[in-house]
Amino acid sequence: MSTSLQRAWESFATMPHFLTLLAVGWALYLLVLGMWIVLQKREPVATLSWLLGLALLPYVGFLIYHVFGPQKIRRNRLRRSHSRASMRSAQIESEQGEGAELVRLGQATTALPATSSAQVDLLIDGAAKYTALLADIARAEHHVHLEYYIYEPDTTGAVLRDALVERARAGVRVRVLLDFVGSKASRRFFAPLLEAGGELAWFHPMRFGRIWRRPWTNLRTHRKIVVIDGRIGYTGGMNITDQQDERLRADAYRDLHMRLVGKSVRVLQLVFAEDWAYATGRRDFLAEIERQTPVADAGAIRTQVLTSGPDSNWEAIHRVHVGAIHAAKQRVWMTTPYFVPGEAAMMALTSAALAGLDVRLLVPKTSDSRLVTLAARSYFGQLLVAGVKIYEYRSRLLHSKTLLVDDHLALIGSANFDHRSFRLNFEVSVLFDDAGMAGALAQYIEREFANAPRVQRGRRRPLLTARLPEALARLCSPLL
Repeated sequence: MSTSLQRAWESFATMPHFLTLLAVGWALYLLVLGMWIVLQKREPVATLSWLLGLALLPYVGFLIYHVFGPQKIRRNRLRRSHSRASMRSAQIESEQGEGAELVRLGQATTALPATSSAQVDLLIDGAAKYTALLADIARAEHHVHLEYYIYEPDTTGAVLRDALVERARAGVRVRVLLDFVGSKASRRFFAPLLEAGGELAWFHPMRFGRIWRRPWTNLRTHRKIVVIDGRIGYTGGMNITDQQDERLRADAYRDLHMRLVGKSVRVLQLVFAEDWAYATGRRDFLAEIERQTPVADAGAIRTQVLTSGPDSNWEAIHRVHVGAIHAAKQRVWMTTPYFVPGEAAMMALTSAALAGLDVRLLVPKTSDSRLVTLAARSYFGQLLVAGVKIYEYRSRLLHSKTLLVDDHLALIGSANFDHRSFRLNFEVSVLFDDAGMAGALAQYIEREFANAPRVQRGRRRPLLTARLPEALARLCSPLL
């Protein structure tokens, strides 16, 4: 800057009206953005957190909120309600059972029908899941649909891709939908599949071309869905990565997945079809896939598929978690890699424990996020005082997301027990009102306790290395 220009700027900056302009600009900035945030009608704590951040970080705060702040997605609700209504007419099941009220809650908040499964296999760890999945894909005759948050271009990813290529060359329609942020596998990696006639789509690709259009940085599909010929479905907690195959890595995640057969697969197909139509813009795909999906016979396992995401205000998976805990009469057992509960969830868990129920929480000793680990531990004190038994899994990183209530309710899926899964991510979970499924899940969780020492009350908690970091991390809870 020249000397004359520098002097002119210094003279202007010292003028009283310059400070006044800055103050007015800052006030207008807070007023406009404050109204924008308040009109989102989020939890007061989350709203105040964003307002404070914007106040302390003028203009930079706006950029952060523009990219990462909460958003709602308005998908074509008329199209979706029509497709789900037609699915209900072809598939509605009896709502009888001990969990009938929760099933009705799931229906009301998702518009998905109560259904049933003829067979459900719990697949523990990657070896069991990938072996079963590859065998089913090899027998596919009409189509294979996959939707994943993480698909890595590693050994596991390459083996699955090659299996899909083989089926595509045989005339099977293969469609792969991946989250743009979570998946590292590129279009180049899938070139052999595309050359064989397969299709690939990305969920919420990042576009920054139009500054007035907010990017969907924070809104991801966290779902894990595979549907084969409309007859076999897979869902649960596992992605496609070597990190979830204990045959390839000794430190592979400890996780749980499901293989389903029966009428419930048709509902998983609908969830995939809606996401595919949304990501690709193909509005005719819903009607096409509905015609091609067979209607299976009713099974004995009462099943309710649950979905949630920023395209709905109902937080269906969150509501069913809290409702199930409140409905418990004997026990509540939960496993989750991320535990960042809201006020309603904490009230439900502590109330159940105070009422004398067997309430147990199984979390990893250390998750893959240091901030989330610290935030989770900040809730332990209140839970322990109420009587909740907390166990920390230590042999590997626990990644399963389950809820067991009494001897008849089992909830398994992709959703963590945190704000992100309940409000920001597109998730899918499955509620079973069935003693057999509850028993199988109970056996799985009980075995996990052998590698999970119980957290004791009165344990040493140094101020600088434990209590203070955890308290600071908890301040970020509404934003995690």
